[in-house]
Amino acid sequence: MTAETSQTLDRGLRVLKLLADTDHGLTVTELSNRLGVNRTVVYRLLATLEQHALVRRDLGGRARVGLGVLRLGRQVHPLVREAALPALRSLAEDIGATAHLTLVDGTEALAVAVVEPTWTDYHVAYRAGFRHPLDRGAAGRAILGARQGTLTEPGYTLTHGELEAGASGAAAPLVGITGLEGSVGVVMLADAVPERVGPRVVDAAREVADALR
Repeated sequence: MTAETSQTLDRGLRVLKLLADTDHGLTVTELSNRLGVNRTVVYRLLATLEQHALVRRDLGGRARVGLGVLRLGRQVHPLVREAALPALRSLAEDIGATAHLTLVDGTEALAVAVVEPTWTDYHVAYRAGFRHPLDRGAAGRAILGARQGTLTEPGYTLTHGELEAGASGAAAPLVGITGLEGSVGVVMLADAVPERVGPRVVDAAREVADALR
């Protein structure tokens, strides 16, 4: 810690990160051990975070991330969208297809940024805010593949006709970003995705991930 930083705030943020990384919550003792501080300090941190609804404790005393985090999260999408747009524009213009950034929202895939090519005679209309199940469409399948560890080389997913008749999609997951699940992809009116599209989508996903780090 330096003179310009707050030890208490640092510990509170570390608590949130530890809780975000578990599905089952953590006890005061577990948090105390992981933070390397005594239980009294942890109790105070949790009490403060609870006041802001950032942490909740269940009947068994295990602490979990609170619903207040969702209110903060609403402001994330505009920042993510802004960071992703340059790579999406380049992808759309290069491929001549609609490019999109999709993030996980609960049990659904949510398109948060969409860029359409400027030079094509026609392309698939795909709008920001479009939702679909994670297990349908290239964007959702790429995310699930990364989550489940089943996505193998070449690192992208291809689909046809799962969300729109006659449309094919290619998507690659965002990797290396803690706490954010998403994918970058393209959708086009074609019976099959051209061979060069998949690797280009992987490159674009890498560019977006780098921009978000």
